[in-house]
Amino acid sequence: MLEVIDTRQGTNNDRNFSNGNTLPYTGVPFGMNHYAVQTANEDSWFFNPYHRVFQGIRLSHQPSPWMGDFCPIVITPIAGNDCSNDILSYQSSYRPEESVFSPHYLKVKQLRYNIITELTPSERGCRIKVTYRSEKQAGIVFHVPGENSWLRVEPTTSTVSGFVNYAAGSHDPEFGMYFTIHFDQVVDAEVSGLFETEEGKQLIVYFEGAAHQTVQASLATSFISQEQAQLNHNREIADSFEAQKLAAEKMWNKYLGKITVSHKNQEYVKTFYTCLYRMFLFPQKFYELNEAELPIHYDTTAKAVKPGYLYTNNGFWDTYKTVYPLYSIIAPGEYQEILAGILTSYNESGFLPKWLSPDERGMMPGTLVDAVIADAAVKGLLSKAEIAEFLEAMVKTATVTSGNSVYGRLGIVEYDQLGYVSTLVPESVNQTLDYAYSDFCISQTAALLENQQETAEQFKRSSLNYRNLFDSETGFMRGKDSKGIFRADFSAERWGFDYTEGSAWQNSFGVYHNFQDLIDSYESETAFLNRLTELCNTSPSFEVGSYGFEIHEMSEVAAIDYGQLALSNQPSFHIPYLFNYVGKPASAQVVVKQLMTRLFNSGFEGFPGDEDNGSMSGWFVFSSMGFYPVTPGSGEYVLGIPLFDEVSIQLSNGKMWEIETLNNTPQANFVTKVEKNQQDYKKLFLTHDDLVKGGEFTVHLGVAPVYRDYLKAERPFSLKNQ
Repeated sequence: MLEVIDTRQGTNNDRNFSNGNTLPYTGVPFGMNHYAVQTANEDSWFFNPYHRVFQGIRLSHQPSPWMGDFCPIVITPIAGNDCSNDILSYQSSYRPEESVFSPHYLKVKQLRYNIITELTPSERGCRIKVTYRSEKQAGIVFHVPGENSWLRVEPTTSTVSGFVNYAAGSHDPEFGMYFTIHFDQVVDAEVSGLFETEEGKQLIVYFEGAAHQTVQASLATSFISQEQAQLNHNREIADSFEAQKLAAEKMWNKYLGKITVSHKNQEYVKTFYTCLYRMFLFPQKFYELNEAELPIHYDTTAKAVKPGYLYTNNGFWDTYKTVYPLYSIIAPGEYQEILAGILTSYNESGFLPKWLSPDERGMMPGTLVDAVIADAAVKGLLSKAEIAEFLEAMVKTATVTSGNSVYGRLGIVEYDQLGYVSTLVPESVNQTLDYAYSDFCISQTAALLENQQETAEQFKRSSLNYRNLFDSETGFMRGKDSKGIFRADFSAERWGFDYTEGSAWQNSFGVYHNFQDLIDSYESETAFLNRLTELCNTSPSFEVGSYGFEIHEMSEVAAIDYGQLALSNQPSFHIPYLFNYVGKPASAQVVVKQLMTRLFNSGFEGFPGDEDNGSMSGWFVFSSMGFYPVTPGSGEYVLGIPLFDEVSIQLSNGKMWEIETLNNTPQANFVTKVEKNQQDYKKLFLTHDDLVKGGEFTVHLGVAPVYRDYLKAERPFSLKNQ
């Protein structure tokens, strides 16, 4: 599968428009570091696939350009001494079309110097091979930002060590990353040197011997100490470049090989595996193994090294929808370890995390890590003791004011008193809807414990709080002030104010746990169906609202032109599947198929908006297999329409889930019949319990839809129907 993946998918971006806002990361699944070509000396948008300038390979920890990087290192091979401490003085042209951008392997030829640079990663380090084909002396430049960062070279041992004290955001201003680099060639101490730059420190290392040579470097990092960096090096770095490359290849194939897809159109296959690769880049390991091989990590709150697992670079508002449900199917062990890291984060900060990079950034509404926990709990990935521990954390995060806005729920006092968050709090509608869904997740988790049934009922009741913002006259969720009065001068196309990165169109349908109740809030199922149809068919026009200018999400929803269905952002991911809840799956099927085939590809413009930690990739991966997790925490997946002729999912218990799609042609946009293990299957959903038992799913497609009435029991999960 690695051979079909180009890591540059979705990398043609700028501040004003996103085709993914991804970076071409080479690394290993969940690895502590990523590596990418740098083509521009900019903090966040440091790569573009159409640039032809190579400034170096950047060791990066950037989950999103909107979050920024922390502890980066730029590594640039050079030949000769005609460069200064300015990165522009030693950059080189390169040919992107002749380079290799693979998950496990990076290869670039610098035309200015006639140098070929190759890199292959480990979890906390990498091996670099630099082939010099010049008469000039071989060298490598290391650049680290940060006033308190440092670099030093030890010529007698041919090593470089350093510390990068630089973060886009951290509670500890002294937080940083240590690293050690070993060379297989002798360092020329007389001409090597350290320079101060406007951004940080720069070290140029030259090597003795003939100009035509190959230099290999092995690098390892640590967020704990220089000694730990060396320990990581000793453990992880293979004896040869090829051995390291093979190890990285095996690590990727472990996950990519879990799902096999086939289709006559190979572009679909390439897109699938490139999206699947992206789902395992984040979250990143933030823990290391001490001499006793026990997990330890740096706690930025206590500013001390602590025991336990910890992961970072993850926004749960994005990833709970798709990434973690996939882990529950093909990587449950890793899911459990990440959950242990979530509990570590709670124990150290006092609140469950929302957006970690490297520590809590407090971004986005809600506390949707609750869905990550509840989904694992209902799927049997947590013990009773772990459920009890997580439940305590969920309840505290949901009910206690932190005193620090980055932790917990904003407007929680109002939410408890009024049953909604008022317009005094930005994005009040999304905050309220997300809190209500989180309350459902808390209820689902508590219901698994015999002694927590009262808690389950309490949060089940508050999970209905979305009702308080539904306006029956307009059919939208609307912001209210503390007196219960809706915001005046309503426009369904106005962005911002009470809505997150959208308008009422995109943000009025986030009742993930109780769509039947939302449907009943309309005059009839037909009225709700008409509203969904109107959403898809309404022009993608917008008013800039409280943003004051056209933000990139507005530009993207207009560009993709699927009405007000803004698949370019997470609040719309589930909307196409809502037709199933009113027994009209044909509408879901044709819309989902068009979205898959028209908005996604394996190229530089591969996504319809910000990809966000594997979240949008996950939408494609799930949808292309024919089912989607609309309600994490329910234990169900909603059926759609498969893209592939065949899908084989290797489950963690050794069983297989096989999907075969018949009459799978571009014009066949509708499911006409479904069979499970050769028996007619009438439901519009699939349970996780059924899936993990293994089996065969046969989906027949047709050019025209087949209509029939669906019983409530055949429709997807709604709390009201339980």
